[in-house]
Amino acid sequence: MVKRIEFVQHGGPEVLNYTDFDLKEPADNEIQIENHAIGINYIDTYVRSGLYPVANLPSGLGTEAAGVVVRTGSQVTGFRPGDRVMYAQGPLGAYSEVHNVPQHAVAHLPDGISFQQAAACGLKGMTVYYLLNQTYQIKRDEIFLFHAAAGGVGLIACQWAKALGAKMIGTVGSDEKAQRAKAAGAWEVINYQTEDIAERVKELTQGEKVNVVYDSVGQSTWIASLDSLKRRGLMVSFGNASGPVTGVNLGILNQKGGLYVTRPSLGVYVSDRAELDQASKALFDMILSGKLNVDVPEQQIFALKDVQTAHRTLESRKTQGSSLLIP
Repeated sequence: MVKRIEFVQHGGPEVLNYTDFDLKEPADNEIQIENHAIGINYIDTYVRSGLYPVANLPSGLGTEAAGVVVRTGSQVTGFRPGDRVMYAQGPLGAYSEVHNVPQHAVAHLPDGISFQQAAACGLKGMTVYYLLNQTYQIKRDEIFLFHAAAGGVGLIACQWAKALGAKMIGTVGSDEKAQRAKAAGAWEVINYQTEDIAERVKELTQGEKVNVVYDSVGQSTWIASLDSLKRRGLMVSFGNASGPVTGVNLGILNQKGGLYVTRPSLGVYVSDRAELDQASKALFDMILSGKLNVDVPEQQIFALKDVQTAHRTLESRKTQGSSLLIP
């Protein structure tokens, strides 16, 4: 038996239970991993709440962690017990002491990167990699807009943009978060509590606006994002922290300049071993080179059993950067 977090119905943080779980032996293509640090991602709250409903209840939660291989299935190659590993696209159940993960979702973890660093940035860091390099390739000196710049993904994006020599305008919800984003590498910041996002983007670009907007906020920033784009610009909607964008009249894209919209996810860009190796290598190289700092504030590291507090803290928008659970 291992300890894990599970829920028997959708709802708020109170539905998450710390309980015993009878973990099966790994299947032929699976790796059994003892988790040393577990990543908390905003998508976990969508799964818990039912916005992204699960097929069966009770269910585990979480898809990301870093740890050590305990045992491997009969068909697994390239991994052995004792290996340090990271996964960001595991099956639900990463909020656990031990978890079985398909081999294709597991990456070797370099010695120079800690378990906490890996769990803090696997999903978020590979998300930033595909957003800035594949969904749209950000160029040196290019100005672009990235919402929630002081969040877990946003702070990585600030640093990655700086490493690319690009000029990222980040939106934030407080002066404190503005300072955090600037310190991480944002070129300029917009406090959406006190400033009009689209008007400020026009000012910062001398009326030109931007070629691409990255928006994980969703409903509340949808129109401001479209209004920040140049003619034929690209709106990248990759999350919905304020609620999903629904009921869209496609005519608005024409009215605002023949705009493009895409709704990507990590699973679309990292779907096999080759793509995982490419994305994880790019991320690990950024960390090992010193261009990317993913250390987690002590107050955002929670014991696994304190998962309800961790989710309440995350949803209160009081966190900056990544948060972790420790078994």
